[in-house]
Amino acid sequence: MRNLFLKKLTVLSAAACFTTAMWAQKQDVPRGWHLLDLQKDGFYGISLDKAYDFLKAKKIKSKPVVVAVIDSGIDTTHEDLKSVLWTNPGEIPGNGIDDDKNGYVDDIHGWNFLGGRDGRNVKEDSYEAARVYHMYKDKFENITDTSTLDSHDRALYDMWKKADNDLGEMDPKEKLNLMLIKKAYEDALAGDSVLKKEMNKTAYTGKDVQDFTPQDLDGKRAKEKVMRLYLGLQVDMDQDSKGLYDDIAEFISGEERKAEAKKKEPENYRGEIVQDNYNDINDRFYGNNDVMANTPFHGTHVSGIIAADRTNDLGMKGIADNVKIMLIRAVPDGDEHDKDVALAIRYAADNGAKVINMSFGKGFSPQKQWVDDAVKYAEEKGVLLVHAAGNDHADNDTTDNFPNPIFRDNGKKATNWITVGASGDPKTGGLVADFSNYGKKEVDVFAPGVKIYSTIPGGNTYGNAQGTSMASPVVAGLAALILEYFPNLTAEQVKYVIEKSSVKPDIKVTDPGNQQTVNLDDICKTGGIINAYDAVKLASTLKGEREPKKTKPVKTKSSVKRKVG
Repeated sequence: MRNLFLKKLTVLSAAACFTTAMWAQKQDVPRGWHLLDLQKDGFYGISLDKAYDFLKAKKIKSKPVVVAVIDSGIDTTHEDLKSVLWTNPGEIPGNGIDDDKNGYVDDIHGWNFLGGRDGRNVKEDSYEAARVYHMYKDKFENITDTSTLDSHDRALYDMWKKADNDLGEMDPKEKLNLMLIKKAYEDALAGDSVLKKEMNKTAYTGKDVQDFTPQDLDGKRAKEKVMRLYLGLQVDMDQDSKGLYDDIAEFISGEERKAEAKKKEPENYRGEIVQDNYNDINDRFYGNNDVMANTPFHGTHVSGIIAADRTNDLGMKGIADNVKIMLIRAVPDGDEHDKDVALAIRYAADNGAKVINMSFGKGFSPQKQWVDDAVKYAEEKGVLLVHAAGNDHADNDTTDNFPNPIFRDNGKKATNWITVGASGDPKTGGLVADFSNYGKKEVDVFAPGVKIYSTIPGGNTYGNAQGTSMASPVVAGLAALILEYFPNLTAEQVKYVIEKSSVKPDIKVTDPGNQQTVNLDDICKTGGIINAYDAVKLASTLKGEREPKKTKPVKTKSSVKRKVG
């Protein structure tokens, strides 16, 4: 979910390809286009200013809303985020005491379920397919007659067999794609030092290189190599070179780890640092309070989309104007673990969050019951969960993308869950992002997720990123905005408002899976793109049904100690 480099590599040919026409193949969009209005501004944004004008005219006062972001980390020093961070009112910072007695010591701005008590943090991790394959390999690899298995083991066998197939030989197209990306990356690195010297810069953006006129052959060749990388990966021209090279190196490393996953049992990165009993869902008071850790890019960008300070006239404005961000770190470079996700949801619900953003996903969920129980717990607490659909241009009606709202034990669907696909603008290449997952049954709405400008780590730094990871917080931000001004609405009512008020485009879209021209409602449950103005108008007509509840944790069968598998 965190990387789109595998999507495509379209330009890796001779220097003659890199002309002004090639650089202009897609029109640029203004920073913050996702907030604009189609009629007024000409972009398929969410009409946010119109929403605020409506609320102002109604003279409604807002109430603060806590939004939990389950993600990779957050830059707590960022100029546009530090004023909107949730601060635990029951905790005294830095005293090493669990003042509020919630089991988490000094959880000032949230909690890090990927940390150790010694202060270390998990950065990279394995992929769930590899973990599943090796977990059950000895049990199932010699099974020839599945009719001898009971229903429980048959379900495990099917999951193991799927992992076995997924870890097979890499698809030839993907293998070629990875090879091309690696070659382009190595070529660009070779030109990097030349460009830095000739441009007299320690770092640069794609636009810097694009506008630079080299004075000698070495400079021209270096420019060609770097531009091949930016254009081939369709990287935003405002992306700085260091961040880009770091991201690509991380991606290549991850893909190479995946290629070796079947041959070699994955390292227990998480277990070595966290040191909990992973097989016991009741062993939950682990981790540390370092919510920034060493991987804060993704969570920082997501948080800015939702809530970047709208009053300080700095880099950007978030969607909601009276929100506090609770950061819960549970997403490593690799696949997240079900236990961490389940406990992150419970932590958010127990500590006052009314919206949870989940911009992550994976193809396997061996302990799904733990996550399902946490979703039910959040449902009882009146918490809305917003989840990114995924970036594999896959049909979620037929492809697994976890977590999901379908309960494994009974097949019913959570009522407090919205799944979000990524939209763009015709000027960015299409109204539906070509990488976005979709689904007539399983993707509820689309929201802007292409070239979204937001906060990035560095204290005062901003940049573009794209993915359903960016579309999901657009919806979470809208949910928070609705709850600020209409706090009596239930999670189910907010879901209804967002979906019912979504706007069906009057133009056809391209199905990301087969590139056919379709209506949006052919690949999305509502057939709509969210609209903040229409949402707050609809919300103003509803009678709220929320009542304060004192909910105790529910004993479920997953609350009992048990060994996985």
